[in-house]
Amino acid sequence: MKLKKRPSILAENIVMQSRIFTVQAQHLEFSNGVQVHYERLMGHQDGAVLIVPMLNDETLLLIREYSAGVGRYELGFPKGKIDPGETWLEAGTRECVEEIGFRPLQLDYLDQVTLAAGYMDHHTHLVLARGLVEDSAEGDEPEPLEVVTWPLDDWQKLLIHPDFSEGRAYAALFLVLQKLGRLA
Repeated sequence: MKLKKRPSILAENIVMQSRIFTVQAQHLEFSNGVQVHYERLMGHQDGAVLIVPMLNDETLLLIREYSAGVGRYELGFPKGKIDPGETWLEAGTRECVEEIGFRPLQLDYLDQVTLAAGYMDHHTHLVLARGLVEDSAEGDEPEPLEVVTWPLDDWQKLLIHPDFSEGRAYAALFLVLQKLGRLA
């Protein structure tokens, strides 16, 4: 397969910025001479981390928290942005302590995914956390998070649960199942 030449960037500028989001306009020229204007959401430079914590070999820990993007409480895995100067490993540990009250003794890197590559420059590191020991720290959530245990063998029920809908969580769950040899 022949690799295509990336479009030339003719201009870039920030068209909107909020506390969380930056929208960048791009004027591009493709190798066939066609010029196009795009807008993209710029992500945090270091990205984010999403952790699949396992209480033991058979039990997942999830959290239930309000998700403003969809306007409801979602069931998912601990996650958060990687702070400046922090590694995915440090962020993963910090988010586990803050969100589920456990410090992982082992973090296994699974993969890095994008959310919507067509218009968003954001990436998330997916991580498996094991060897959990009790520990806690105050996080940045506006209310205490509900920690929910879920049997790993019931992963198919989790996929159809109406409150479990985030694509990153789906990807992370399948990567964990694959890593643990649970997929046929």
